[in-house]
Amino acid sequence: MRGYRLALLHPKGPPMTTPPPTETPLHTPPVTLPTSTYRLQLHAGFPFAAARRQLPYLARLGVSTVYLSPIWASTPGSTHGYDVTDHARINPELGGLAGLRRFSAAAKELGLSVIVDFVPNHMGIQGGHNPYWEDVLRHGQGSRYAHFFDISWHPLKRALEGKVLLPTLGDQYGRVLERGELQLTWEEEGEAGRFFLRYWDRRLPMSPRSVALLLGWVVDALGSRVPGEAQAELGSITRSIQTLPRSSDPDLSDVDRLSRAQEVEVGARRLFALRHRAPGVRQAMDDVLASVNADPQRLDQLVSEQNYRLAWWQVAAEEINYRRFFDINDLAALRMEDPRVFAWAHTLLFELLREDLIQGVRLDHTDGLYDPAGYFRALQAGAGEVLGRPVDENGQGQPIMQTPLYVVAEKILEPGEELPGDWAVHGTTGYDFLAELNGVFVDTAHEDDLSALYRRFTGDRDSYPEHLYRGKQLIQRVSLPGEVNVLAEHLEGLAEADLTSRDFTLSAIRGAIREVIACFPVYRTYVRENGERESGDNAKIEQAVREAKAHNRREGQPVPPSVFDYLQQVLTISVPGEGEQAEATRAAYADFALKFQQLTGPVTAKGAEDTAFYRYARLLSLNEVGGDPAHFGTPLRDFHAAAARRAQSWPHAMLSGSTHDTKRGEDTRARINVLSEIPQVWGDFLREQSSLMLSLLHETDLGLAPTTRDLYVLLQNALGAYPLDGKLDGFVDRLNAYLQKAAREAKLRTSWASPDEEYEAALADVVGQLFADPEFNLGLEALHRRISPYGAQNGLSAALVRLTAPGVPDTYQGCEGWNQSLVDPDNRRPVDYARLGRVLTRLERGHDLALARKLLGSYEDGAVKVMTTWAALQARKEHADLFGQGSYRPIDAGKYLIAFARELNGQSAITVAPRLTLSLTREQSPWALAERWGNRTLTLPTGSYTNVLTGEKLRVRTAKVPLAKVLEEFPLALLVRG
Repeated sequence: MRGYRLALLHPKGPPMTTPPPTETPLHTPPVTLPTSTYRLQLHAGFPFAAARRQLPYLARLGVSTVYLSPIWASTPGSTHGYDVTDHARINPELGGLAGLRRFSAAAKELGLSVIVDFVPNHMGIQGGHNPYWEDVLRHGQGSRYAHFFDISWHPLKRALEGKVLLPTLGDQYGRVLERGELQLTWEEEGEAGRFFLRYWDRRLPMSPRSVALLLGWVVDALGSRVPGEAQAELGSITRSIQTLPRSSDPDLSDVDRLSRAQEVEVGARRLFALRHRAPGVRQAMDDVLASVNADPQRLDQLVSEQNYRLAWWQVAAEEINYRRFFDINDLAALRMEDPRVFAWAHTLLFELLREDLIQGVRLDHTDGLYDPAGYFRALQAGAGEVLGRPVDENGQGQPIMQTPLYVVAEKILEPGEELPGDWAVHGTTGYDFLAELNGVFVDTAHEDDLSALYRRFTGDRDSYPEHLYRGKQLIQRVSLPGEVNVLAEHLEGLAEADLTSRDFTLSAIRGAIREVIACFPVYRTYVRENGERESGDNAKIEQAVREAKAHNRREGQPVPPSVFDYLQQVLTISVPGEGEQAEATRAAYADFALKFQQLTGPVTAKGAEDTAFYRYARLLSLNEVGGDPAHFGTPLRDFHAAAARRAQSWPHAMLSGSTHDTKRGEDTRARINVLSEIPQVWGDFLREQSSLMLSLLHETDLGLAPTTRDLYVLLQNALGAYPLDGKLDGFVDRLNAYLQKAAREAKLRTSWASPDEEYEAALADVVGQLFADPEFNLGLEALHRRISPYGAQNGLSAALVRLTAPGVPDTYQGCEGWNQSLVDPDNRRPVDYARLGRVLTRLERGHDLALARKLLGSYEDGAVKVMTTWAALQARKEHADLFGQGSYRPIDAGKYLIAFARELNGQSAITVAPRLTLSLTREQSPWALAERWGNRTLTLPTGSYTNVLTGEKLRVRTAKVPLAKVLEEFPLALLVRG
């Protein structure tokens, strides 16, 4: 924390493109805690100006806060903004800083606050658009920005000593060179000119030493063709570059790095000027360029002088020497733990806070950070300074409400895992809530039936934990082996210093690391540099080691148990004794543990969300970010317990239903969940369609295509996303795009790294033929009609619970209506705000029971969900303290109802949300109304209530109220008293 703090007061980083914040804020606004948020996905096609036009609609809808996807400069054309290229600039494609100011001003006029998505873990480096990365490529270790990125400049592979592996080539380097695809060019910008290496559209900077070599060739080519003055100037430019300090010089100071960059810039301007006033020099330069481009050996000589090594993209996994976001080569991890990097990356963010242009931050992928807890404290300290609300430097033990900035962190919590209580955040972004809530609509009684159907149709007899284990092993061997190797070499170095462990081989150490990571029960632990750790971290490490040993024995692998014991000793920083040597060993162990836990998260994310989730398809609604497909639903008591804990510990955590990253939209999941109630009907449908589907399969060398597993995936998604209006225009294309991605993510018959065109063509062909077959279409449509109202009930109930439970409900763009999306990019399609606005106008003109019933009768158009969202948000606005601070009390009303009370100072809000209504009604009516509830009752405090969804009044004189009365006319209720 202290290092971060000092960086804020005394930044030592490179010159900023945005001035640092002044010591005194423009004014000191109160801490802004949102009561509800609405997420907008910004991009060039939907910039600040377009978003600004929707603000009146959002204010009418009732949200308190607009929540924006990343607004920072990113790769041109980015549709998501997570490939940030400059944290010090607002994305010009969105409208730049001026556009943000106009957006923020318009939001304030409407009483809306603004939260922005911030990306602290990584930057986009593709296409030459990141000036900091390009500077590193040009100057190597001598770059002013070399400390920004987590680069191993001295890897085990000697060919990469002092270089960055750049896996940008589409083929092996030698072949690319021979084909002439790599070319030397001279390019001019403004009053400067530079040499570049061009590979198709990618322009690569050249190191000063390679430029000096090239200019030497130009000098030799000149002869006596130009006047002496021009020759002298060219020689002077060449010598000035040749005499620059070497980039690998360990004694380079920040001043040296800056002067080195300035000298190169001066040389570029001098060369530009010389080329334009001396035609002979220009001709000699052009001749040399043509000669080198025609000679692969000379071109290779120049390439070998770069601070990067060009390589075929497929070698990246094994040899990459910079930390990435997961396994994406174009996203390089930042060393945010470096105080200088922190200061640079947050200068503009703090300026936006100081100007009160934004009021909160959503943090992306915080598990990728070296020290998340330290980062959160530093962020709050910096925000406190610019907002005039300084916080205790230590930050330990402070109530979360004392944090000066509203912050939520993207953190995936495994079932049973708790968010560290001392983190200086207001909670997670809501994936934990999403999984808990979604599971409530799964009928846990039919787990065995659904499992048997799945095994019978697909032949997959492995459990989800087995798929997860293999997925994590696969990721370590195929996608992230370089990162595993770095860890193994690090641990081997530690073992060498210990007499009891120095005989451990690198192979055994690597095997132990792989096994422990594959068995890790959570995304990561949180050991800190000083050896501090979160409660329970050691137990998680012990569990992983125990299971890893068991796997090692079962598989007959040769890793000695003592290697696992040593790894556990290091990860738990178990060093006996005191003194200088023991402290040094603890520090070394902590350093390894910090790097180890930066790898377990990516392996788990890729092994689970991007592999096992696509392999294990028992009930796909459970295969969602934040969830565990092995857990077949959420018992009501577990949901209520989690909600009560959130009310007590994290009352301002975000509550999500859909996000830009969910595998399926909330209403796609809601419909798939209905299958858990009707395993017999689902089984009959599978049998009816099996003969047709099997007759369409293609024979390939690797077996029939597509697999029955992919067909099972197709049918569930087709049913979940089936358009409620029955219009199938473009539906097959959406399914095909999803299925190709799903098959590649599963990595069984095709993959992103090695696409199998024959398999993918067979998959698309079978989908096309199925939807061209009248019998299949009739069968799918019939099943769709059967489950449709019950899926809609699930969607309405889930929305109401999300909007009234403890926390800050987030509505992802368009999810106030039905969201039957599939995985991205399908879930980022444009939203028809004009239509949604017309629905709001209709509600505002006269919302009553008659309108509610009418909208329910035409539920397919989604207006009834808009009404539910609008009415609940209006209630939150009117009773902000009740929903923001009220206690949470579960109400037991039997199997078929989620009911709870929010209570504060005599006020009450009762949520009544049915579930499993197909089972309740026995499919005899589309909605669970009136007599369908039989003699079931709801226990309520006496008083007068208004159902804000319908305007109905309810007078409670005795404790037990018939549900048939509460849900007589509309199939859910939000009863507000006081």
